[in-house]
Amino acid sequence: MSTRFPFTAVVGQQDLQLALLLNAVAPNIGGVLVRGEKGTAKSTAVRALAALLPEVEVVAGCRFSCDPASPDPTCPDGPHTGAAAEARDARMVELPVGASEDRLVGALDIERALAEGVKAFEPGLLAAANRGILYVDEVNLLHDHLVDVLLDAAAMGASYVEREGVSVRHAARFLLVGTMNPEEGELRPQLLDRFGLTMEVAASREPDQRVEVVRRRLAYDDDPAAFAARWADEEHAVRQRIVAARELLPKVRLSDGALKQIAATCAAFEVDGMRADIVMARTATALAAWDGRSDVLAEDVRQAALLALPHRRRRNPFDAPGLDEDKLDRTLEESAGDDDDPGPDGPGGGGQPSPEEGPQGGDAGARPETGEDGEPQPAAGGAGEQAPARAAEPFRTKALTVPGVGAGAAGRRSRARTERGRTTGALRPRGALTKLHLAATVRAAAPHQRARGRSGPGLVLRRDDLRQAAREGREGNLVLFVVDASGSMAARQRMSAVKGAVLSLLLDAYQRRDKVGLVTFRGTAAEVALPPTSSVDAAAARLESLPTGGRTPLAAGLLKAHDVLRVERLRDPSRRALLVVVTDGRATGGPEPVALAGRAARLLGAESVASVVVDCESGPVRLGLAGRLAEELGGTAVTLEELRADAIAGLVRDVRGTTSRRAA
Repeated sequence: MSTRFPFTAVVGQQDLQLALLLNAVAPNIGGVLVRGEKGTAKSTAVRALAALLPEVEVVAGCRFSCDPASPDPTCPDGPHTGAAAEARDARMVELPVGASEDRLVGALDIERALAEGVKAFEPGLLAAANRGILYVDEVNLLHDHLVDVLLDAAAMGASYVEREGVSVRHAARFLLVGTMNPEEGELRPQLLDRFGLTMEVAASREPDQRVEVVRRRLAYDDDPAAFAARWADEEHAVRQRIVAARELLPKVRLSDGALKQIAATCAAFEVDGMRADIVMARTATALAAWDGRSDVLAEDVRQAALLALPHRRRRNPFDAPGLDEDKLDRTLEESAGDDDDPGPDGPGGGGQPSPEEGPQGGDAGARPETGEDGEPQPAAGGAGEQAPARAAEPFRTKALTVPGVGAGAAGRRSRARTERGRTTGALRPRGALTKLHLAATVRAAAPHQRARGRSGPGLVLRRDDLRQAAREGREGNLVLFVVDASGSMAARQRMSAVKGAVLSLLLDAYQRRDKVGLVTFRGTAAEVALPPTSSVDAAAARLESLPTGGRTPLAAGLLKAHDVLRVERLRDPSRRALLVVVTDGRATGGPEPVALAGRAARLLGAESVASVVVDCESGPVRLGLAGRLAEELGGTAVTLEELRADAIAGLVRDVRGTTSRRAA
């Protein structure tokens, strides 16, 4: 076994280390979600924690790590009356991103069922992680249904398996740790809430600290054993402190005053449900035990809020995580009871509420001046562009689905053949068997049992008998936005509405687990503002800062989209695309701009890309240019005013009908 990097040797991540240690003291806190950019020691710290956990006593030979002092009466390997005990290190089990549900929760032991004719359960990773650590790297890339199963087991402390004639319940109490890079996609708010604590980590910007990180890493790489030996005393001290805190934890007193502060804090930050209050109470208690105290203080409540609330106060995926610490301090002071030490100014503290955000600048509704070609000109002192307009309030949309049945990554948008979902039939496997269709396999083998000389209870199988389960679910798509950022779109109110519409579709893409990309065109060229990514947050940030101004190189925008789709088809051929062009249909600049735009649109149309043109033309006189563009793309057009939940249903039908006619 390779030598792990010591936990106490990690530099500059004290808050992360504290969150992990608190869960080691009190696993019922509910685990830790570690969010941060790549290269910030997230995985290193988690893997190092396993070496600090005390040994566990288990029933010898039990695959579910039952405690000999109080064995699980429903353990599939039980009963354990009078069973021998043995001590072993606490396990850290890693859940791969591509794991199947069977691998996670366990399933019928197919080999024994078919060969011996007995019903036996093969445990999964949840059983292996019982009384240890379950670590999920890149948890945001894990399929949603696996995350649901995982978090339900963590909350209940047990795993229930009901499938293929097997009904099993076993203990599954573990320290759940997930790490993720938000740039690669977000977790749904409902799933964020199921993690007890969350931590935002980032690399230090202090040169001295960065030097120390590099120095320690090089020393570890040169001689891992010698490096670990240098930190052995610190590791032993932390291990002993965990043991002492666990022993003290049942004796820690959580006063009514502290509970009042917890409740007031959760109410002040408007978190949903009661899970936050419970997690804060457990965390504050663990903090007191970690510090060797038997009473919870106001400082414990404050620290618990900073760990337990940031990810719960997000109202939508585009809200930045975090807490207003001034508001937190005021709330704690105002709710301080007799059992707690009041602040220096007493309850209330004389703090003033933060002012509401003022109105936008006075030029928000100003009409820009136009030049000879009708395009708005930059404001005086500008450099050919106007300051970014703020997006209007997003609204709910209905699903835009790509027609047909695909085979892309699991998601929630379009119909697809997947390894998860409802079983629709059986077929012969073309490669390795990934999901056995048991009934079809038995039916294929049954007629040949006499000819094969079967004499016992098990079936005599051949490779040709095996059948793969065919399943249908939903896939995620690539939604590529092509946004006109030229001067003709630059009027503040108009661009604000455009950004609000795109933001609404981005929110829908987030909920449906799509990849998104953003192409913009203005001036003389187009650019890929955001390459296809699973991070809808990044797309929303780029959209918010999008400047406008200049001419309208529509052809360049469409050709850039064509290039992005071509590259993405090579990289991910199974993921189908939906092209959303947001423009008023005008094309200016260069020789024959309208003809060039038409040729670029027909190039995309010839490749049968499902497309929608959001017509942003406004005013009493409309030229209908966006509608013509949609015809050349082989897609459909919808006005900006129609891009609402009620209108989207008709738009979906139009997209399907247009694509079907083109395919015919």
